[in-house]
Amino acid sequence: MSRLNRHKRDKETPEVDVTTFLNLMVVLIPFLLVTAVFSRITVMELNLPTSAGGQIVNKPAVTIEVIVRKTRLEIGDSKKVVVTIPMLGTKYDLGKLSESLMEIKNTYSDKQDATVLVEPDIEYEDVIHVMDAVRSLQVKQAEGEPVKKIILFPEITIGAAP
Repeated sequence: MSRLNRHKRDKETPEVDVTTFLNLMVVLIPFLLVTAVFSRITVMELNLPTSAGGQIVNKPAVTIEVIVRKTRLEIGDSKKVVVTIPMLGTKYDLGKLSESLMEIKNTYSDKQDATVLVEPDIEYEDVIHVMDAVRSLQVKQAEGEPVKKIILFPEITIGAAP
């Protein structure tokens, strides 16, 4: 029995050294706080197309589709292409797109939704710029006045181009 008691006294619990962990936290926390200031997250709300099996209760009178192709932009009404906008060099002509959508908005002033259809292998930034042009139009006012933002079609549904 005395031998067991002696064994228990010899085995003490070792101390946990947290010095290296604290050093890591001293360096890591300021680094994370400084880099968090420079990161900016923007959230875009999108409507995804419904499945083919779903029933549509109220079908709108007109459907506005903006099709992003590799060489051009097209505005259609789900049956035919109404406007074709060729590229300006290597960039899409977003100004012409906004002007064409403004004409449609003037005709259908209560229309709030549009569909952006994208071909494969289109750059992500190009899709975002097209979606911004579909969502709103910025009009320059007279000298010294702020830029006026006109809301075109804020409810965007995105899908694959035919």
